[in-house]
Amino acid sequence: MLSYENKVILAPMVRIGTLPMRILALRYGADIVYSEELIDWKFLRSKRRYNDILNTVDFVDQTDGTIVFRTCLEEKEKVVLQLGTCSAERALKVAKLLENDVAAIDINMGCPKEFSIKGGMGVALLQNSDKACQILKTLVNNLSIPVTCKIRIFETPEKTLEVVKKLVNTGISAIAIHGRTKDERPQHFVHTDIIKYVAERISIPVIANGGSKEIEKYADILKFKEMSGCTSVMLARAAEWNCSIFRKDGMLPMDTVIKEYLKLAVDYDNSPSNTKYCIQNILRELQETPRGRKFLECQTLEQICAIWDLDSYCQEKQSEYQKNGIQGRWQVSPDDLEPPNKKLKVEEINLDGVIKMKVCFIRASFNDTNLPKSQLHTWAGKNGFDLPSYKTHQIEKLFCSVLTFNGQKYTSTFWEKNKKFAEQGAALVALFHLKVIREEDLINYGSIIK
Repeated sequence: MLSYENKVILAPMVRIGTLPMRILALRYGADIVYSEELIDWKFLRSKRRYNDILNTVDFVDQTDGTIVFRTCLEEKEKVVLQLGTCSAERALKVAKLLENDVAAIDINMGCPKEFSIKGGMGVALLQNSDKACQILKTLVNNLSIPVTCKIRIFETPEKTLEVVKKLVNTGISAIAIHGRTKDERPQHFVHTDIIKYVAERISIPVIANGGSKEIEKYADILKFKEMSGCTSVMLARAAEWNCSIFRKDGMLPMDTVIKEYLKLAVDYDNSPSNTKYCIQNILRELQETPRGRKFLECQTLEQICAIWDLDSYCQEKQSEYQKNGIQGRWQVSPDDLEPPNKKLKVEEINLDGVIKMKVCFIRASFNDTNLPKSQLHTWAGKNGFDLPSYKTHQIEKLFCSVLTFNGQKYTSTFWEKNKKFAEQGAALVALFHLKVIREEDLINYGSIIK
């Protein structure tokens, strides 16, 4: 059973707390790692799948094939799934799906973002403590793993303690307290005095959060722990900037951290967009350097890896995964998904006589004047042909477009997430077969995998 006593913890961070960063934090010395906040309904439309190529457990969204949550054996006893919810019933359904794959469940009651508040989640739950307590009590009474919550302070120590005591009475195993109010942001002072006031008056472990502004090395973690009077400390931005903050032996250079993170991103087939986002938050102002600007132009995992001389490592791993038949975003097809009320099947779309090629459209590879559709229209005009027409098919949240041009039909077998991208993908196929663009161009765009 997971213990929250005397721990240093990776905080839940949107888009940061995916599997590669969690594993890196554990290897650097974190005792517990939290997932990013994941909303309950995303799990309720997902299916659990064991990935025997990556040796991971994946929860796959059955409407578009994206990975909602990926975990592995290395973190099983130390990963806490943070759930965004406003419903005890939904929270329990999701927790039951995850109960055997994570060490604990945490309910987010601290997010001040508009999305969470409008949905009755995050700090909105602190304004409705009865509902918050109902959610926690339902989970505590029905799960075999620990249940916790993460909150923000109120304006006074007394009000904060009043609400915390209600939450503690539900039977939760620990509580994380961010030392700012719902209206305060990172630039505001963290109120360690309020965290300490609460920690001294309740019986379960309190995890102090919000001190990244003052934490620049491992010793600062211990100072923050002492100031807040807590048993444990949770790090967000300090870990986001340099995950080796968890190392007792001292922090590592930024490039070392990025390389080690990138290897994990490749190993676990992390999405290029998520990988890029995490590295952007490590580079911060260095994105404006020549190397930083070159990095910002990258669209594929291989291109990102090349900046840090890991392109060969990436190529070898991706080639190995492809040969072994990995089921990633590149392989997603509606026929492989099982969403509720699925109506149309791929075989019902007539592709007889259609030139097919697996090409994805990456918007950032093009400006507004050289989009594939624009290139094809220009080429048609110069050569005296009628403009192409498009017929787009939608199955759940996936789109496939068939382009008709000069008596021939073209389509990409890569299912896009919107109609416009599907049309651009079909245009890329036509441009390639018309010899307007080369295979090398498609590779550079990140549109095909070789």
